Amino acid sequence: MNKVVNWSEAQKVELEKIKMVCFDVDDTVTTDGVLPAASYQALWDLKEAGYLLMPITGRSASWCDHFARFWPVDAVVGENGAFSFFMDNGVRRRIDTLGDKSNEAKEKIQSLKSEILSEFPQAIWASDQDYREYDLAIDICEDVPPWSEDEIQRLLEFLKQCGAKAKLSSIHINAWFGEYDKCSGIKAWLMAGGPGVTGNIPKWDEMIFIGDSPNDAPMFGAFDFSVGVANITKYWDQLEAHPTWVTTGKSGDGFVEMAQKLIQIRQ
Repeated sequence: MNKVVNWSEAQKVELEKIKMVCFDVDDTVTTDGVLPAASYQALWDLKEAGYLLMPITGRSASWCDHFARFWPVDAVVGENGAFSFFMDNGVRRRIDTLGDKSNEAKEKIQSLKSEILSEFPQAIWASDQDYREYDLAIDICEDVPPWSEDEIQRLLEFLKQCGAKAKLSSIHINAWFGEYDKCSGIKAWLMAGGPGVTGNIPKWDEMIFIGDSPNDAPMFGAFDFSVGVANITKYWDQLEAHPTWVTTGKSGDGFVEMAQKLIQIRQ
């Protein structure tokens, strides 16, 4: 089993090549459902230090539209890799990972809702479900009493039996149809030429990712450099891949901790 290596042990020589910071949002940049001032300031400080920024999140298309327009980011991957949004001369544009299979995926999601409710009548969709395009998010603790670990695992297994992809985040269980995840979402954006970025597109080994939950495991496994905020240790034994380093601080505090070290390297 991979041991936990503290972010403080990351060496300057390893981090000097980093040009782009990719990050999860919920419970990575936010804390207890709120975006702290320090986290938002850290985003601006990273941008001013010259880093490219990309949220890679399970949140809905509506949230991602907001991130692309109003946060200091270069692009955003949303709904666990279904699409990327970016701004082009003031116009929000997109890349769809699913391509011509998008309508089929949407139809399957509608059928899946009925199947879930027949087996889990207590299931409630996430409050932003109406604004999702390809993803079904089942709320497990954001606006509902927390589900037990047994209930969570039973639902994850049920979704897989239904032929859906299923990932656990810190607040939702996300389900979708299509061969993609957070990692393939950013790869699709890179293959399209990294739209939204002015200047050189970062190489794979020039990016770092920070996250907090099992749906971030594809990123932990694929990136040369990755960070987990301290709350990732809650899921340590469930992770298919582990982050390179773990911060001392949880959630937003951990994000700020990571950002401060990267900013110091540029000073």
